[in-house]
Amino acid sequence: MKHIAVLFSGVGSNFENIIKQLPKDQYNIKLAITNIVDAKGIDVASRYGVECFILDHKEFSSREEFDAKVVEIIDANTIDLTVLAGFMRVLTPVFTDRIKSINLHPSLLPRHKGLNAIENSFNDEYLDGGVSVHMVNSVLDGGEIIVQKSISKEGLNLERYAKSIKKLEQEALVEAIQIVCKKD
Repeated sequence: MKHIAVLFSGVGSNFENIIKQLPKDQYNIKLAITNIVDAKGIDVASRYGVECFILDHKEFSSREEFDAKVVEIIDANTIDLTVLAGFMRVLTPVFTDRIKSINLHPSLLPRHKGLNAIENSFNDEYLDGGVSVHMVNSVLDGGEIIVQKSISKEGLNLERYAKSIKKLEQEALVEAIQIVCKKD
């Protein structure tokens, strides 16, 4: 049994998809952590009985102090893999050097690191776009790529492209969790 922690900042759609798609006899979504006190993903945790820690990042004096608290929670719960699923914080080496984690990013890395990746990808010169799941390290969106999935942008407007990216994210994230956990 692999014990998973999920970090999120928003709606929690990828968090919910992980809960629904990963085989329950092999994966236990043991806890979730959010940095947004009214994130809709808190309802997802409640609905599925996942313990959820709400850590308002504004209450910490530094990124390092916040990250140290996240690490403390993860370490106290014997987590095999931490999944960043829409977690909108840049993590410091306090976290990245200690916690085995993966991140979902809505572009074909190394294209469009950071924020606004969907819009930037849609408007770039490439005929395709997509998503990446990568290992987290101290370089923003710079870790080893585990899974990439691409789609053609032909005939899509930004709204349809964004919906297609969201669907790809769900597939790629579940696949990446299984790949990383099977390596252990």
